[in-house]
Amino acid sequence: MSITTRYDVAVIGGGPGGMAAAIRLAKAGHSVLLLEKGHFPAHKVCGEYVSFESWCFLQQLGLPVHEMELPQIDRFQLTAPNGRVFETRLPLGGFGISRYHLDAGLAQCARAAGVTLLEGMRVEDVRFDGRFTISAQSRTEGRQVFTADACCGAWGKRSNLDLRWERPFLLNHNRRLDNFVGVKYHVRTEWPRHSIGLHNFPGGYCGISKVEDDRTCLCYLVRADRLRASGGSLQRLESQVLSVNPHLRRIFEGSEVLDPFPVTISQISFQTKAPVEQHVLLLGDAAGMISPLCGNGMSIALHCGKLAAEYIDDFLRGRRTREQLERMYTQAWRTEFSGRLRRGRLLQRFFGGAATSNAFVQLFCAFPRLAGPVIRSTHGSII
Repeated sequence: MSITTRYDVAVIGGGPGGMAAAIRLAKAGHSVLLLEKGHFPAHKVCGEYVSFESWCFLQQLGLPVHEMELPQIDRFQLTAPNGRVFETRLPLGGFGISRYHLDAGLAQCARAAGVTLLEGMRVEDVRFDGRFTISAQSRTEGRQVFTADACCGAWGKRSNLDLRWERPFLLNHNRRLDNFVGVKYHVRTEWPRHSIGLHNFPGGYCGISKVEDDRTCLCYLVRADRLRASGGSLQRLESQVLSVNPHLRRIFEGSEVLDPFPVTISQISFQTKAPVEQHVLLLGDAAGMISPLCGNGMSIALHCGKLAAEYIDDFLRGRRTREQLERMYTQAWRTEFSGRLRRGRLLQRFFGGAATSNAFVQLFCAFPRLAGPVIRSTHGSII
């Protein structure tokens, strides 16, 4: 069946950035459609640490984070493959919350705000001819067509639309920034509630921190060639490569893996992306992915959603032309995020290689005052 339905705004993707934009625009009085290819709740590969810069904004969206008894994280531990450890206080700090919990909560907030949220909808095409025409496919409802005056893309690291549009980051391969694999577990293990750890190993790094219900999120990023060299076996990779770092070896040996983990994602790229494509305002990882070692991807996505909603609201009320909307969002995005993403890519050069990781941690141990400015350079101000 084919149904055409008209909205003020269509948001593609139900991650933190897409949800933030949808909720803000619905609360501003606009009709908002959000299309999500999956279903809530669901586990996704993510470090699940959120900087405190987003705490108040999440409450404004309607998510009562202050009532959730979430782990408050204010310590940072960095280890090298040779076992050397550097610890420091986080300048701003953050909190732990799983994507399973966060996305489901934001979905409830979106529905309460009046967003039309359709799950199980895979968007196959987006065309612009003065208005947006979005074609989506559902297993239960078949093909559906929607139109909107404005459109946001919050589909994450890589989607079929990126391929359809032949976005440059897919065409221009960069071995240093392309082809990573992400793996996430929830485990029961001994780990300090107020600390986040970043453990380096040859070919990647692993983050660990607490989330709700005394679960511990363990998420690592590794070069795809390292996994191939391990015969595609995560168990072999973890025992022979990650466990080179003695801290990771103890964590893996002393942890109980919870169901339904692990979850994985492949073909991760950290290349530069454009914040606007085909007149669609892109949010979060769709616009540019910050290195997970900076621990701030969810806050950037939320901030993207807030910025996009502000400029789209002005456009829908006739205060800005479409050209101004796209130009102003692009400028604001670059001002807020391009430097942070660039510094994240620079930091990533020091991780993943045993020698460089060992040297980097040793540098921090010798000059501990360097840590504060480096950490702050990848974080923003309160949203």
